[in-house]
Amino acid sequence: MSATPAAHGAASEETHHSTHGGNDHAASHGTMKGYMTGFLLSVVLTAIPFWLVMGHVFSDTHLTAVFVMVLAAVQIVVHMVYFLHMNTKSEGGWTMLALIFTMIIVVITLAGSIWVMSHLNTNMMPMTQHDMREMP
Repeated sequence: MSATPAAHGAASEETHHSTHGGNDHAASHGTMKGYMTGFLLSVVLTAIPFWLVMGHVFSDTHLTAVFVMVLAAVQIVVHMVYFLHMNTKSEGGWTMLALIFTMIIVVITLAGSIWVMSHLNTNMMPMTQHDMREMP
């Protein structure tokens, strides 16, 4: 009688693995250590730009803006790795492929928008004060 539950347990384990493709889904979930590492990195990556701006560390505001944007990009990667558990192994690599495709579309859209606005600004007819007075 004790052999039956063991056989049943083995059969249900096989069914569980066969329905999920044999992947170990528990490996893709985070641990407390991983979440704490991600949290601490997020806090540090938030505090540094705050300090850069509020402390006027750099005299050039453009340099400060570049540092803040770089740290923001690093924080995006930290969130994707530690909280969203994105890597090349999860979902057979499809999540990473979807992310790359999304980033390409965003870059094309932003670059195209900036190019069109710059082109319009360069090629618009200049208005003089006389032309502006005649406008309704």
